[in-house]
Parts: sequence; C-alpha cells; structure tokens
Amino acid sequence: MAEQVLVGDVGGTNARLALCSLQDGSLSHIKNYSGAEYPSLEAVIRVYLEETAAKVSSACIAIACPITGDWVAMTNHTWAFSQSEMQQNLGLSHLSIINDFTAISMAIPALKAEDKIQFGGEAAQAGKPIAVYGAGTGLGVAHLVHTGETWMSLPGEGGHVDFAPNSTEEVMVLEALREELGHVSAERLLSGPGLVNIYRGLVLSDERVPENLQPKDVTERALADEDIDCRRALSLFCVLMGRFGGNLALNLGTFGGVYIAGGIVPRFLEFFKASGFRVAFEDKGRFHAYLESIPVFLITHEQPGLLGSGAYLRQQLGYKL
Repeated sequence: MAEQVLVGDVGGTNARLALCSLQDGSLSHIKNYSGAEYPSLEAVIRVYLEETAAKVSSACIAIACPITGDWVAMTNHTWAFSQSEMQQNLGLSHLSIINDFTAISMAIPALKAEDKIQFGGEAAQAGKPIAVYGAGTGLGVAHLVHTGETWMSLPGEGGHVDFAPNSTEEVMVLEALREELGHVSAERLLSGPGLVNIYRGLVLSDERVPENLQPKDVTERALADEDIDCRRALSLFCVLMGRFGGNLALNLGTFGGVYIAGGIVPRFLEFFKASGFRVAFEDKGRFHAYLESIPVFLITHEQPGLLGSGAYLRQQLGYKL
C-alpha cells in the first residue's frame, strides 16, 4: 500500500479527517467529528487514528482561523493548542497547520473538470495567478501563484476589507448597517450572517422593521418568490459576490481563474446562474474589457479542504502537483 498521511479540515462546528495517498493525492477513510464532543483537536485525531488503525508520520490540518505562529487559537471554537507540542504528543515527524483557504487554494490544481462549474470568461490560462473566495460562516480569501515547479498560496484576511458600495441601493444598505455595526467589512454582507444583514439593511433603509430571520429563511423565501425583501436581498448578495470577485481578479491579474468555494452558493445555484453576478464581476468601468476573459468557477468537489491539505503536504514533502 502506498504511504499515506493524515489530512484534516477543521471548522467551528465539525472536524473532517482523512488519509491521503502521497503517490496520487487520493483521499480515503473520510470521517466527520462534531467539535462540541471533544476537548481538543488532538483528542479528535487520536480517536480517528484508533478507529482507522492508521500509522502516519506526517499530517496537515487546515483550520478556519489565522495561523500566525506556533500557538493556534480557533476563532469560532474553544480549541487552542501549540503546534510543536501537538506534533510531539502525536509522534509526528512533520505537522503543518494551515489556514482553511490556504488548503482550498491548494486544491485547485488537483480539481478535475467535473469538480467545478464555469461562469463566463474564457479558458483559464496556465501558470497565471488564481484567486479563491467563499462565503460561509465568514468570508475566506486566498490567492495562488505558480512559481517554478511549485504552487504557492498567498493567504490573508481579505474578507475583512471595507465594504465598497457601488450603487444607490448599496450605499443605503451600508448606511443602515453602519448604524448597527460601526465598521462594515465585506464579510458583514458576504456570508451566511451577511445575507441576513443585507435583508435587514434593505428593510431598514425603507424605514421599516425587519423580521428576525435566519440565513436559510431568507434563501427559502427568496427561492419561493413569496417575499420581495428576501428576493432583493438574495439578488444583491449575488451582485456583491460578483463585485468582490472582480476586485480580487484586479488585484493580481488572475487570468488563471477566480474560484468560489463555501457552502452558500450551491444552495441556490439556479438563482445564482440567472443573477447579476457575472455582470457585476465585469463592472469595473474602464477595466471591463480586462475582466471579460477571466473565468469564474464554482468549486463543486465535496472536500476541497481535505484535497488541498493533502496537496499542500505532498508538495512540502517533495511531490510534484
């Protein structure tokens, strides 16, 4: 059997673990654990290794929080740990802890044609920079560049840049949300909670009282065409996704493509296809023509975080992607 390594994708709610083949990057023994049921990430890993009877010497775990040093403290969970201490406790010769969107960006070179859906533009240009972003609990962002024989992910906290309105309606939403939130970042609109914020902003800007809705309520009402405010909110969400993606494309000239990840857009895929997303993506004034050829892809692979964690680790260990 080809040598395998441990890979993980850890969010605020669940921890997904798998074994990855060093030879071809394929995943096996994928398991999902509820974070609330375990005192630490190390405890989850120990349970997984016991259940699978796997013997591994290397691991790569993607986590939904900034990784700035040895100490890792999750943003949406109580788990916190020292990377060096966990590596020693687990007896690993190599342990990489990376940001979740670093992992997703590293998955892109491994995606097959059936793992993505294209929205406009032309063919992706080989070797050119790539951008990836995704709305979920928050708004994740990363870029990916090809340097010589290797891929390099450029992680950051791009979801927290200022929200930049570009229409009267968007300005009104911004003003309404600023009254409640103070600083309004892109994530305050492009996320699950952000969808509710858009709905609230639209209703408040009309000087009405919004209902206390959850993200799924806004989506379901919009798709059922039974609530004009929810439909306006979902439509604006799609437009703002386009504007933000276009901004990422301009930042690094991402002719290798712009990729959308996250669990929100697939829930209303047909609505998204018919929305103003692509028009907004290209709506950059004098640079409209610059963006026309840049393709946008929706990632449909079920486990891009695990796939990318494996790709990241394989490359670190000397394997060519």
